[in-house]
Amino acid sequence: MTKINAQNIKSSKRKVSTQPNTDITNEFALLNPFIKLEPENKELPEFLDIKAELPQPFWDNHQNTINCYWKTWEIAFSNLRKPKPKSGFVSNFIDSAFYEHLYMWDSAFIVLFGRYGTRVFNFQKTLDNFYAHQHEDGYICRTIREVDGADTMIKYEPSSTGPNILPWAEWEYFLHFENYDRLKNTFNPLLAFYQWFRTYRTWQNGTYYSSGWGSGMDNQPRLPNKEDNPLYSHGHMSWIDTTLQQILVGKILIKMARILDETEKVSSIETEVNYLTQFVNEKMWDHENSFYYDMYKDGTLSKVKSVAAFWALIADIVPKDRLSAFIAHLKNEKEFNRPHRVPTLSADHEKYNSQGDYFRGGVWAPTNYMILRGLNNVGEDALAHEIALNTLNNVVEVFNKTRTLWENYAPESASPGNPAKADMVGWTGLIPIAILFENVFGLRRGVKNDELIWDIRLLEKHGIKKYPFDKENVIDIVCDGRKNQEDEPKISITSKLPFKIVMKWKGNKKVMNIQ
Repeated sequence: MTKINAQNIKSSKRKVSTQPNTDITNEFALLNPFIKLEPENKELPEFLDIKAELPQPFWDNHQNTINCYWKTWEIAFSNLRKPKPKSGFVSNFIDSAFYEHLYMWDSAFIVLFGRYGTRVFNFQKTLDNFYAHQHEDGYICRTIREVDGADTMIKYEPSSTGPNILPWAEWEYFLHFENYDRLKNTFNPLLAFYQWFRTYRTWQNGTYYSSGWGSGMDNQPRLPNKEDNPLYSHGHMSWIDTTLQQILVGKILIKMARILDETEKVSSIETEVNYLTQFVNEKMWDHENSFYYDMYKDGTLSKVKSVAAFWALIADIVPKDRLSAFIAHLKNEKEFNRPHRVPTLSADHEKYNSQGDYFRGGVWAPTNYMILRGLNNVGEDALAHEIALNTLNNVVEVFNKTRTLWENYAPESASPGNPAKADMVGWTGLIPIAILFENVFGLRRGVKNDELIWDIRLLEKHGIKKYPFDKENVIDIVCDGRKNQEDEPKISITSKLPFKIVMKWKGNKKVMNIQ
């Protein structure tokens, strides 16, 4: 174990409690470079000053969508913050738009659309402030107070942290920008946090637990007993989303370790990922309903069809012979295929609410984005486009009525959810920016770093100027209008550097080397 003065680390950023320190030191947390960083002293950009440097989408006959896109960035830039003197924060950041607290769950999703604005503000560094507040045992609180950097939760209670998806956010940035220094700096704190989760959030069978708050889906009716508090209780359940998320980030940490030549650090993770994948598919899959469920302590399944199950797609654990039946739930009008897709609770549940009632049916940008990325992951691009277009159109229609974006949306009409916070950018920025680019326009990074996939499904002329292809290259990319889906798209691209584009349309594929 590397010898570092743990007490200095603890006192440098995080408010020190008067209670005895019971942390069991994690060797990887002690290698966390963010702990000793000095606070960033850089002025925040003003939206009107940098607007011309952001990606410039266009789409014939859809000006309202473009207006919504620009309003999203305007609100986002109004929420940029500098570290306060006593906060222990080390980087400028985007506020989660809630109570002047920085939220882990929100921030991980916010930076995923923020990567398209990296040239004018480094949204990724928002996550630095969580790493800077890591405890010496690896723990990171799910919400941190911006004014003084205080943890807002008690460490060992079920709602204190999570969901653990920070590695996913970091990995998406690496695929887009190939910042090896960033990968190296974040690997150890992410590994330490993963290990803390494994130590303090697992049952005897190896599965993971959380709570309403800890899972990010506050009031879903998932708990088995009436006396269980939906916000704070774990209900002695194996939580399907928490377990799947740990499989997802475990796989990502393994990929990071291979790139960094640190594979000896993740050997136990490989074992756990294999075990959990087998367990989920054997014990948490219902053959009759073709769905993944939470498991109660007696081994029975909950039968509450929650959007939580769809983390199985992005975690890539669904066997091929089950995939069609599982995905069919997203197409079923009695379940998740509602007028605004995708509700967080199946419509056939007795507590489903047509106005949303938060996570009892509300449509949320982060869960929709997770589903779309999962569908892309398993080759269901057509369904992903269909769902993306549906949620974008609903969000734009509400924007036209209210001139803003909302925390969540009603599943049965083009309306804000009830309840829902206005001006929520915040993670709702995913829909008019990331979902527009990735699943409506169809522009996604390929497996190879020099590869761009363009899955063209729109017929109108559309494209993006100043699209950030990687850390050094910005491209202009245009698709002319077509009459039919079968027509080969005519595209034009301007680029400073060479790259490969894989163009797809109506069952066809064409690979082109752009010079």
